[in-house]
Amino acid sequence: MNRDAFLRDLRRYCRKNGLAFDWDPVHGKGGHGRVTVGERFTTVQGEISRGRREAILKQLGLPKDAV
Repeated sequence: MNRDAFLRDLRRYCRKNGLAFDWDPVHGKGGHGRVTVGERFTTVQGEISRGRREAILKQLGLPKDAV
């Protein structure tokens, strides 16, 4: 899954569940950026594998099937 598709799905999930969502592409090096959901944040890179997707969701405090 590429980053844009992941962020699109995550934004849709947050909107549906009333969570604050923010994407900051400047807050990182190279192709990395920071995504914030509620009060939690993590770094997201270009390509996202299944394991990395689950790790990101865990860091954001979201269920595995959120995205």
